[in-house]
Amino acid sequence: MAKNTMTLTDNRNGKSYEYDILSGTRGPDVVNISTFYKDSGMFTYDPGYTSTASCESKITFIDGENSELRYRGYPIEELAGKHSYLDVCHLLMKGKLPTPEESKDFDLEIRHRSFINEGLVRIFDAFPDGAHPMATLGAAVMALSTFYKEHLNLEDEKEFMEMRRRIVAKMPTIAAMAYRNSIGVPMIYPDVDRYFTENFLYMLRAYPGGKMKNLGGGLKDEIKQVEVDALDAIFTLHADHEQNASTTTVRNVGSTEAHPYVAIASGIAALWGSAHGGANEKVMDQLRMIGDVKNVPSYIAKAKDKNDPFRLMGFGHRVYKNRDPRAETLKKLQDKLRVELNLDSQLLDVAAAVEEAALNDDYFKQRGLYPNIDFYSGVILTALRIPVEMFTPIFVIGRTVGWITQWSELKQDPNHKIARPRQLYTGK
Repeated sequence: MAKNTMTLTDNRNGKSYEYDILSGTRGPDVVNISTFYKDSGMFTYDPGYTSTASCESKITFIDGENSELRYRGYPIEELAGKHSYLDVCHLLMKGKLPTPEESKDFDLEIRHRSFINEGLVRIFDAFPDGAHPMATLGAAVMALSTFYKEHLNLEDEKEFMEMRRRIVAKMPTIAAMAYRNSIGVPMIYPDVDRYFTENFLYMLRAYPGGKMKNLGGGLKDEIKQVEVDALDAIFTLHADHEQNASTTTVRNVGSTEAHPYVAIASGIAALWGSAHGGANEKVMDQLRMIGDVKNVPSYIAKAKDKNDPFRLMGFGHRVYKNRDPRAETLKKLQDKLRVELNLDSQLLDVAAAVEEAALNDDYFKQRGLYPNIDFYSGVILTALRIPVEMFTPIFVIGRTVGWITQWSELKQDPNHKIARPRQLYTGK
């Protein structure tokens, strides 16, 4: 019997099946059961794919037990806030951080690719007033495939890179226009003199003619650098997260040979769910429901009551069994913003009280229910005066580079197949 194999025995008939054990550079070993049905006539059963590796990847590594997240081998703590989001995009797409010259060239290219076709701008006119930006954002990205409908030659490296950089560059523009359309105000076009993240805030806030507005009300002259830095770090923290629901959706749709932008649009649809990218909206809804610091103890008690359906949003994570490493970075960012922007709001006070109560309660500590990225990102985006309905589109902007990089990896794998899970049928 080979050493690096696992033997599965059917105790009903004594038949045994032997499968190779594969080892990655990090993480658990994997049993290759790709021929299991052919060998045994049976399927494996794994609802939610909690024990299934659906692909081989070199992009992102997560160790949930030890609160570790790495992009291309770099710990997230060495990237968020210390390298620009565009440098992190370069890292994910090219496999290495850019040199200063490469960083400058990449930034310049992204600025000039940020404009969208006027035909796509006019599509927004067809959407009803008040439509959620995620709905119009997804529809616009789907429509983007009609403007770049040529067959993609995967062998042409220049064409391949152009396709990926184009979607990264245009997503903030589409997201900002989706928001402005939802509130019925004129569109603002990109400003090539502004960096990626500043440009997004500009397209959200500006009046026609370039005057700036504060989304909280009133006029302001400039976007503060601390605001740009905070949002840039949020984009980095959202850039990729291994085989989550939306990334798996992008890979599954990509496996059908669908257009890459159609695959990205499918990822947007998956991300919108409140159990995934929409969770930070739910966090803010809950903080508003709690309303006051004095109400926090009663809601903590409700969360601990097994007979009460109330769940504390923004705590715990499907993968991280201890602390979410992204949340650690955001916590520091939140504290910095509160000081530098002189923030003093009841909502921030409620959030701080909820955090302190949960972190000091044995019920939450014993269950590994620590604040996750959604708890802090919602609070920070609120501090940046970004409307709640734009929280998930901001997630989309950050995650686009991860999606398109995962799609690219799938396409460059000569062994990839169309996704086709099977089922345990229990009907008539």
